[in-house]
Amino acid sequence: MSAAGAWDMSGRVVLVTGAGKGLGRGAALRLAAAGAQVLLVSRTFADLEACAAEIEAAGGAAEALVADVTDPGEVAAAVRRAEALGELRGCVCCAGTNVTGPAVDYSLEDWDRLFAINVRATFATARAVGASILARGAEGSIVTLSSQMGTVGFPGRVAYCSTKHAVEGMTKALAVEWAAQRVRVNAVAPTFVDTPMTRPMFEDEEFRAEVFARLPTRRLATVEEVAEAVAYLASDASGSVTGHVLRVDGGWTAW
Repeated sequence: MSAAGAWDMSGRVVLVTGAGKGLGRGAALRLAAAGAQVLLVSRTFADLEACAAEIEAAGGAAEALVADVTDPGEVAAAVRRAEALGELRGCVCCAGTNVTGPAVDYSLEDWDRLFAINVRATFATARAVGASILARGAEGSIVTLSSQMGTVGFPGRVAYCSTKHAVEGMTKALAVEWAAQRVRVNAVAPTFVDTPMTRPMFEDEEFRAEVFARLPTRRLATVEEVAEAVAYLASDASGSVTGHVLRVDGGWTAW
């Protein structure tokens, strides 16, 4: 197989959660460009519709499905829809959220919300897609979304750091459990990424200075750079890679 062929995902269906915006949208666009048929899942139809239109305008194939991935029933329905589109061979779990605040008075309601979306929904999606692939005896690749905060701590992010550490442990456990059946499970762990959602954060000069002081590259990652890492792990180019956390973190965790 050629190097280009190893990245080719033609004939495969991939389910992407959190696909309406940010990293999920970037991942969906990149996988569609590699030939995958992408089932776009999030809670906002307008965002999904715009992403699907961009994919189709570029010659790719995508379908939008509104679903709440914290609901196992809706996750199951999304997997059934993906199976109906063709050969479901993987998923990218990008649905996530964050609420910052000091630990001493951090809301337990926010704690539970972060774990419900970042951890429970990731597991529910990965498990449902993994079960589908295993039942068919197919090969597959599941990609979860961690963060540099899955390795280190950061002030004001006790819940987020906890969820991303949990995602990395989950990823490794699923990887070793399913490796013999040729279902790979890996994570991508980006640093702060330049998106419309993060840009207002960096208007705070003190916060900006602290972040850039911790980044050896002295710049934020781009959505496209993270999407390339996702595409590598989702494709046959990473055929012997499982249980791995691919850090797209500008060297943050290398200090």
